Amino acid sequence: MLDAGFLFATYPEHSLNTLYVETTQAVKTIVPNTSSLSDTDQWTEVIQPRTSLLDLRLGEVWRYRDLVMMFVQRDFVSTYKQTVLGPIWFFIQPLLTTFTYVIIFGNIAKISTEGLPQLVFYMAGITIWNYFSLTLSNTSSVFTNNAHIFGKVYFPRLTMPLSIVISNIVRFLIQFGLFLAIWAYYLVKGSAIHPNGLILLTPVLLIIMGLLGLGLGMIFSALTTKYRDLTMLLAFGIQLLMYATPVIYPLSSLSPKYKWVILANPMTSIVETFRFAFLGSGSFSWGYLSYSLLVTLVILFVGTIIFNKVEKSFTDTV
Repeated sequence: MLDAGFLFATYPEHSLNTLYVETTQAVKTIVPNTSSLSDTDQWTEVIQPRTSLLDLRLGEVWRYRDLVMMFVQRDFVSTYKQTVLGPIWFFIQPLLTTFTYVIIFGNIAKISTEGLPQLVFYMAGITIWNYFSLTLSNTSSVFTNNAHIFGKVYFPRLTMPLSIVISNIVRFLIQFGLFLAIWAYYLVKGSAIHPNGLILLTPVLLIIMGLLGLGLGMIFSALTTKYRDLTMLLAFGIQLLMYATPVIYPLSSLSPKYKWVILANPMTSIVETFRFAFLGSGSFSWGYLSYSLLVTLVILFVGTIIFNKVEKSFTDTV
């Protein structure tokens, strides 16, 4: 039986009888006997072990873009299969969460919303946070949840986490539409909402969140192949991280003594920028937003390296 270190090639069926095996100390290769191949016979696919941790093979990922979209479709079907309400849960979940926050944090805890209507204030934070948390949690289990696929057929492993990012963008757009409906209602009503031109940064914020969730998710996906209990720890950590992000409270309500801790969280400036752009409340700083982008790129770089390293041997440990 050939191991994962072999290089596989596909070519016309009538040339299959020309195969022979070359073995060296560095790599084992399956190649055709080129003396019996005509000029019209060409390999259609070459699969070889990575020679560098930075070898991302993005061109190969692009050629498998149809597979990415199939994974996106699979995520939707598997999530809402055999459910009564189906995709309506896209709207129910953020609404129920928002109403809960209004009752607990707004009316009972009396947390300030800087004079903004509580419903639209919490909805803004939830819309942003849901996309990041779903991307992180789903990507973190990509190896363990799809081991049965990875062990049977070859495709660029990076297509799987990328499909999660894209499918969650679709979920975000649906929930974003719900937020816009509530936002427009209060805007027409004459509430203290003052949108500005920073609304144009929304796609940028979405990209930063997606890359941040992707990078952190790939790091945890590599770790959970050996340490399964990290999955439960991550679920708890995401909840704690939400409280370290100004989702249910404005940044201005914090004491300067502890504000720097919250600002160290790269999600803080993203949430604050989104809220400032649509509601005119909160804070915005190009410096803090640039900091979030820089941290995101570093985490994505580290996560990609770890992901590439683990994908070679994860089937032996999962």
